[in-house]
Parts: sequence; C-alpha cells; structure tokens
Amino acid sequence: MSEASQFTPTERFLRSCRGEPVDRPPVWLMRQAGRYLPEYRRVREGVTFLEMCRDVERAVEVSLQPIDLVGSEAVILFQDIFTPIPGMGVELDFSPGPVLADPIRTAAQVDALGVPDPNESVPFVFEIIRTLRENLAEREVPLLGFAGAPFTLAAYMVEGRGSKDFGVLKHMMHREPAVLEALLDKLTACSIAYLNAQIEAGAQAVQLFDTWAGLITADEYRRWILPRHQEIAQAVARDRAPLILYINNGAHLLDASVEAGVDVLSLDWRVDLAEAASRHGDRVSLQGNLDPCALAAAPEKIAEMVGAMASAAKPARGYIANLGHGCLPQTPVEGVKAFTQAVRAL
Repeated sequence: MSEASQFTPTERFLRSCRGEPVDRPPVWLMRQAGRYLPEYRRVREGVTFLEMCRDVERAVEVSLQPIDLVGSEAVILFQDIFTPIPGMGVELDFSPGPVLADPIRTAAQVDALGVPDPNESVPFVFEIIRTLRENLAEREVPLLGFAGAPFTLAAYMVEGRGSKDFGVLKHMMHREPAVLEALLDKLTACSIAYLNAQIEAGAQAVQLFDTWAGLITADEYRRWILPRHQEIAQAVARDRAPLILYINNGAHLLDASVEAGVDVLSLDWRVDLAEAASRHGDRVSLQGNLDPCALAAAPEKIAEMVGAMASAAKPARGYIANLGHGCLPQTPVEGVKAFTQAVRAL
C-alpha cells in the first residue's frame, strides 16, 4: 500500500472501530509509552509513578513519544487505571502495582466510598487530554482515553494488592455477594463518569481494561461482569467516541464478551483471531493480538506475524493491529518499530 492515503490516522482508526471501509489497519500498542523506551525513562527520572501521572507536562511528553519514536498511529493517555480511585476515599500507593492501606472487605467500607465528579477529583487528567488534542491536531492522530473495568478495580481493592489468584475476591463472590455487588455498583458509576469526562475533554475513543476478568468462568462472567460491561457500553457517549473492551486471558469468555455491546473487542494472544473474526466479526470490530514477547523476533518474522494477523482478521467488519497485552519493560525498541512498519506496509 502506498504511503499516500485518502484517510488520516484519525479517520482510519475511527472507521476501523465502527466497521467502515479503510485502506489498511491502523496500529498502536498497549503500554506503548513505558519503560522499554530510554526516552521515557529519562522523563521519569526523579519522580514517583503517581507524581508522573499528575505532572501534566511529563504525562503529555511521554504520551506523545511513541508517535515519533516507534511509529504508533494513535496516542493513549498516560495514566493508570487507579488514577480516579483515591477520589472515592481510598488510600493508595504503588510498589510497583496498586497497594491499598485498608482493603475493602465490609459493607460499611463500601458504603463509605464516594462516587466523585472526576472533573473535581482528577482535573489534571482532563488538562492532559486537552493539551494532547492541541498537540495532535496538525498530525490528525487520534487520542484514546481509558479506564479500569469495575471487576478489575474491585479485584485490587478487595485483595489489597495484585495476586495470582485473587482468592480473597473469589471468597467474597461466594460468601458475601451483596458486598461485592455494592462495590461493583459504585465502581461502574465511577467508570462511566470518568470515561464520559475524558470524552468531553477530547478523547476520540476510550478503552475499558478488564485485566482480571479472565480469572473466572464464563458463567461467572455473565453473572458478575457482563452486566457491568453492558451498562458502561450503554452509558458512555459512544456516538462521540467508540468504546474498546480488553479482557486479558479471556479466550473462554469470547462468546459472552461479544454481548457487552462495545464497538471493539481487544483480544489477548490466547484467542484465535481467525475464529473470533469468522464467528463474531460481523457484530464487533477486533483489536490485537500479537504476544508482546514476539517483538523480540527478527523484523522479517514480525512482518510475517503481522501479515498472518491481518489475514486472520479479514472477516471482521474492522480490525486494529495491536498486541495481546502491553509492551513489556524488556521489549526491544527495534521490535516495536518493526511491528508498526509492517502494519503500515500492509
């Protein structure tokens, strides 16, 4: 495909989200602004992660880096899924993942949580978004916002920190379901308000990250998570910004997750992309799903894998090239460049 195109990067991305014809897939990477980039590490020097998230100038700089450094065709806001959570009345730190001083495990604790106006609790997020839109206007590169999904946020809040199996959360599901329901209710309201505020500030698409939804069975997903995904999909201003849903380790949830009603399903590398495209591609656009570790391969091998993904995704109404999870700290920069170059050459 020639470099000349009738579509700007923004048009190509949004059309792919909505299942409209494009010349080729757009490309970006989850965690494309991160520790694998020396330039990111330099900006991060001397500040904590939370300080970095609140520093408008630094957050804007690292959000923009992947456009010029690795050839990404979309910018995603640099923040964390837990950015809005302290506004609920939660004491939080990172070491390196989220750690709660007082895990949420009782009805009284849930009752005490607020549902803040994000414009008041995290105004810096929207200043970053507005500044990014100004910076991206001439390039016509799309800006993505994002939020953590209620179940994933609840997993950390109940457990108190990251876990391999989130046993405390699962215990609550079976022994104190009303407490978990109430927590999910508040987190759903927070996610909706946060995403809509990002769209109002200028985000052109938004992604919902449900990193830990894959911990549970398909039946449990339909009971605990799918209604929340559907509620968010119905309440977010999708006429202004398409909604992307990412579930990690969710191959067994593919059929159920299609019912969420989102515009795009972002798939991890365990999902058969060709099967997903043939079975569900008429209902939802797809994103993904290269194993991030595959970016260690030679450029010609990366190009071969990109071609295979694009071919597998052809039955889908729309396709966005991405990874099946975020860039790892040890990801070779040259591998990321080879990935984006291969997509642009399709």
